[in-house]
Amino acid sequence: MNVSNLYGALSRRGKALALSILVVPVTAWSALAEPVVIAALGDSLTHGYGVPQGEGFVPQLEGWLQAQGLDVSVQNAGVSGDTTQGGLSRVGWTLGPDVDAMIVTLGGNDALRGIDPAVSKANLAGIIEAGQAAGVNVLLVGVEAPMNFGADYKQAFDGMYGELAAQYGVALVPDFFEAIRDLPAEELRALMQADGIHPNVQGVARIVPALGPYVQSLAEHAAKE
Repeated sequence: MNVSNLYGALSRRGKALALSILVVPVTAWSALAEPVVIAALGDSLTHGYGVPQGEGFVPQLEGWLQAQGLDVSVQNAGVSGDTTQGGLSRVGWTLGPDVDAMIVTLGGNDALRGIDPAVSKANLAGIIEAGQAAGVNVLLVGVEAPMNFGADYKQAFDGMYGELAAQYGVALVPDFFEAIRDLPAEELRALMQADGIHPNVQGVARIVPALGPYVQSLAEHAAKE
């Protein structure tokens, strides 16, 4: 139909069209709503280091959330090798105008480098404050430090996530590796890459269903605002 014919059809059926618009069900309008956009700010665990494109943490998480019936889009803001300082330096452009919620998974590289937990904590606090200032719901995901720098370091580092969650009133996942950390050594090795630090595709597939409900709650809360 060309433009003139289209306008003619509209003029002939104007009343019917107007009436049909009035009776469109509310559910049809809700289907036009924008998806909840979640920015995943993190390091190599978020970025998907060492796994095929489309099979890392972010795409698997997005698929899991959509399988629960949620209309969500998860943006991959992970940078391999990033520290909490790096995350703080780029949180501003991560929080684009379309972002409704943010997952923060940072600190692993700080722990491997022995960065003072007080410094890491201050950086994470700055990231949370940036999210809250932007009106974005924040989910903080913890990682555990190895024993490389002693028990006192590990205690201070591991404890900062819970302290920050309580201080800022944000949701917390205590441990990114919660689903697989306590598995028998042989089973755990089968879920990790050769470096023993990053999960493989199968490992991510075990991590996502355990972490997913936290993100589902985050998305549902963001959708109501």
